[in-house]
Amino acid sequence: MLNTGKLSGLTLFITGGSRGIGKAIALKAARDGANIVIAAKTAEPHPKLPGTIYTAAQEIEEAGGKCLPCIVDVREESQVADAVNKTVSKFGGIDIVVNNASAISLTPTLDTDMKRYDLMHNINTRGTFLVSKLCIPYLKKSKHAHILNISPPLNMNPNWFADHVAYTMAKYGMSMCVLGMAAELKPYNIAVNALWPRTAIYTAAVEMLSGSGEAKKLSRTPEIMADSAYAVLCRSVQNCTGQFLVDDNVLQQEGITDMSQYLSDPTYKGELMMDFFLDESPHDGFNQGKQIAKEKSQQAKTSNKEDTIEKIFIKINSHLTPEVAKGTNACFLFVVKGDEDRTYFVDLTGDGLAGKGKPTAKPDATLTMDADKIEELFNGKLKAADAYMSGKLKISGSLMKAMKLEKLMKLLKAKY
Repeated sequence: MLNTGKLSGLTLFITGGSRGIGKAIALKAARDGANIVIAAKTAEPHPKLPGTIYTAAQEIEEAGGKCLPCIVDVREESQVADAVNKTVSKFGGIDIVVNNASAISLTPTLDTDMKRYDLMHNINTRGTFLVSKLCIPYLKKSKHAHILNISPPLNMNPNWFADHVAYTMAKYGMSMCVLGMAAELKPYNIAVNALWPRTAIYTAAVEMLSGSGEAKKLSRTPEIMADSAYAVLCRSVQNCTGQFLVDDNVLQQEGITDMSQYLSDPTYKGELMMDFFLDESPHDGFNQGKQIAKEKSQQAKTSNKEDTIEKIFIKINSHLTPEVAKGTNACFLFVVKGDEDRTYFVDLTGDGLAGKGKPTAKPDATLTMDADKIEELFNGKLKAADAYMSGKLKISGSLMKAMKLEKLMKLLKAKY
């Protein structure tokens, strides 16, 4: 969406604007020549998330705007008040507030500790209320006053509460501010609206949240939110207030119908990951990304276990001698339990051989165990007899020959 210059000279107070959607909105307004206040906590680089208020400020000024970076935790009234005072002192007033700062935890009730609950409610609901409250006296003096909350339409479908009630309550608190303040502030010509994305928006935070490299191709870029926010903030305050808007709907109203320009991965042609709270597009939100991440993590763990077990049997094979084999004279098949059972063997009926797969000789005993117990068995932390008696080891075939493994374990441990 092309810039129109309508925000030139206006002052935007944006919370959480050091990265992601907040920064994208700031950069879009800066290209109009707007004054931008970045009110965020990130004064020092985050170990996992790029960007600080100072790097964002540099980008904003390079884009054509003026920027005031303020260290602000929206939970702290004194910090918000100080940032508001600095804004008015530097730019002469406040025209637009974008409540973007937010915290998320997609956990059910029993898995939500109260520290995390308080964090979400204090940032999302209370922070939005507090920032708006302290800016309203200055918005009343503006000829183009907007409050825009990055929050969803109010949707009472239990589906959006069941899996993460604490998060939903905190986000809906932001939306309830829209519902109430739009009516309260209409006589003062202050527009209050909410904007929400249709799909997941690819940011470093989303990547970290989903834990999956799949997040990028399933998402749109923050620019779709920046362009739609820009469109809303350029609208007349009298004709656009109390609305719960969705990003691509806003752009379609502006005549933009090609959303492919906002794909994070332009080569991807499949379905995108839908965001929460929009019933017309049923989905499971980040659960898809989390499930992908979980499956990949499990695959990685399984692969690592396979490598570890295989190395154990390779090492066993390297230490086997005819003397060791002669002392035991038995063939063992090991079945490692998992989604797909894997087999390894130790054949001591000849010169001694161990490896992955099945032995050529008929096993005298078959031992079935979990992968971690196999490791403990061969590194001496677990005795075969104890494992059998406790149910950690299942033995079919000759129990007496299986117990001869104790002797083999001692020999191998001495050689490790």
